[in-house]
Amino acid sequence: MPVLRGGAPLSIAGGVREFARATPRAVAVIDGDRSLTYAALDERSNRLAAWLLARDLVPGQCVAVLLGNRLEYPEIAAGIAKAGLLMVPLNPRLTPAEARYILEHSGARAIVLDDALASVVGDAIEELRLVALSIDGAQAGRPYEEELAGARAVDPAVRVDELDPFCVAYTSGTTGRPKGVLISHRSRSLTFYCSALEWGLGTGRVSVAVAPMYHGAGFAFGYAPVYTGGTVTMLRRWDPEELLHLVERDRAQSAFLVPTHAQMLRALDGGKLAARGLTSLDTLYFNAAALPWPLKQWVMETFPSCGVHELYGSTEAGIVTNLRPVDQHRKPGSVGHAWYMTELRIVDPDGDPVDPGQPGELFSRSPFLMNGYLGDPAATDECTTDDGFLTCGDIVVLDDEGYVHVIDRKKDMIISGGVNVYPREVEDVLAAHASVAEAAVVGVPSETWGEEVMAYVVLRGGTTGNAAGNAAGSAAGSAAGSADGSAGGQADGSDLLAGLEAHCRTSLAGYKVPKRWEIVTTLPRNAAGKIVKRDLKPSATSA
Repeated sequence: MPVLRGGAPLSIAGGVREFARATPRAVAVIDGDRSLTYAALDERSNRLAAWLLARDLVPGQCVAVLLGNRLEYPEIAAGIAKAGLLMVPLNPRLTPAEARYILEHSGARAIVLDDALASVVGDAIEELRLVALSIDGAQAGRPYEEELAGARAVDPAVRVDELDPFCVAYTSGTTGRPKGVLISHRSRSLTFYCSALEWGLGTGRVSVAVAPMYHGAGFAFGYAPVYTGGTVTMLRRWDPEELLHLVERDRAQSAFLVPTHAQMLRALDGGKLAARGLTSLDTLYFNAAALPWPLKQWVMETFPSCGVHELYGSTEAGIVTNLRPVDQHRKPGSVGHAWYMTELRIVDPDGDPVDPGQPGELFSRSPFLMNGYLGDPAATDECTTDDGFLTCGDIVVLDDEGYVHVIDRKKDMIISGGVNVYPREVEDVLAAHASVAEAAVVGVPSETWGEEVMAYVVLRGGTTGNAAGNAAGSAAGSAAGSADGSAGGQADGSDLLAGLEAHCRTSLAGYKVPKRWEIVTTLPRNAAGKIVKRDLKPSATSA
């Protein structure tokens, strides 16, 4: 007698199949003046799946995808899944050596790419003998549209277990070689459903794909609308004015942003925001990095009709917590409480639970967790427990209501004179200064203390000057309330740094106050918008 296992397994292709039947003429994807209905999305993904299998690819093998945000991304993801293959997203900003490492490590057998990005993979297509499909050109592979037109339009319906991976998502590599995170069909399918419930991405709703879809969160929130019957409109490249244009043109209701996006929206002339018809927008949700309280206040004041959410998660763990609109003013600095189907555990270095209010390492257990790191059981064991919890190394405090406050990453912690300093605490204090747009705090070697605190500061307006001259004058003027900085125009760098140091001392113990400073125009970031602190190097002019 057959064993019943709860019906059909979850698949990330499921939503496309379902809504091609339920709402075939509804628009699934918008990309500029191009669009796809659900019927067309389903058919084109069928053709891609059939084409890949006709090239002797076997279910379980990997297909690399090298694209920015564009109309083809959802159909390619669905087609790869329908064929029972695994998608390996590639960041277009990779060097050829970095891309080749991922292609080799994943064992990719094929690649679908934007022909304009062919230089990213260099000679790897030929040397690794990859089957290649090329969009908008054919210098790196067979022409995508021609090959799809000649392929069978029948869904091959390769059956996969819902716990099988649909994707190998490579980490950003901020701490060394990127690791391949195996993400299951069940993990992402449940993420899509819960995201639609939480942030309004489903039937009858329009969402903007802002974050790059080659990144884990960007894909989750860019693909969730088509999985749940809604519409996604593609922002090809980040441009704050273009985002406002898409919201107005397509009557978008939801958008996922990272704090850098909010910083750049705030930097726009206020009239550009006021001139746009943004009344359709009702939900904004943020992730990837801490959203400083002053910036979050600006978002809520500027978009008063929007419910603002701040969520916390990782490629390995999926979404872990969410701070909902009702709690934004009540719990400043928190990333919320445990998300759907998620258990939290906060422990000390010995693995014992800590009391509320005490810092500890955060572990989570949920259906969203990764299957493990591809080909790296030691790294998998290092971040997981025998009973199924996973950590990404973040230090948090849980308050008496169960809300999580992220203090810092365990690996970023500074030990100065034997005392722990959490960079995020210092960064949050600096972000509250009127002259500061954002800041990154790191530990640098010290003969006396082992490590000392160093702050890299981006001033409002993006000016620099190595902590001297015009930068200091502009910052001083800003702090004094002068729109053009004239009030502090003759100040020098030492005045600015003295003011920042004095500001820090009002909220921080002396050992936490930065001992070294550098004013910079930008902070180095990866594709997810996270600051890459290893790329911060003191210059000869740092104070």
